[in-house]
Amino acid sequence: MKIDKTTIKKISHLARLEFDESGAEKMSKDMSQILDWVEKLNEINTENIEPLTTMSSEINDMREDIKGTHLDHEAGLKNAPKRDSDYFRVPKVKE
Repeated sequence: MKIDKTTIKKISHLARLEFDESGAEKMSKDMSQILDWVEKLNEINTENIEPLTTMSSEINDMREDIKGTHLDHEAGLKNAPKRDSDYFRVPKVKE
C-alpha cells in the first residue's frame, strides 16, 4: 500500500509532528513498508492457532495474598520531607 504525501501531512498534523520534504518522503516510504508487511500478515491462515498471551515461556511465581496490618497515617508520613496533614507534599510537576 502506498502512502502519499497528502496522507503523511494529515497524519503528521494529527500526531503534531513536523517533517521537511525529505523527512516526509522517508516517512511515506517507511509507513508504506509497514502497511505492506501487515497486509502479508493478513494473508496467513490463523484459523486453528490459539492467540498468545505472552511471548515468554516463563511462569510467574505468584505468592499468596496474606492479610496483614498496615501503617497508620502518622507512621507512613513520619519520614516525609514535606507533608500536609495526611498527605505527602511534592513539587509541582506541571504548570
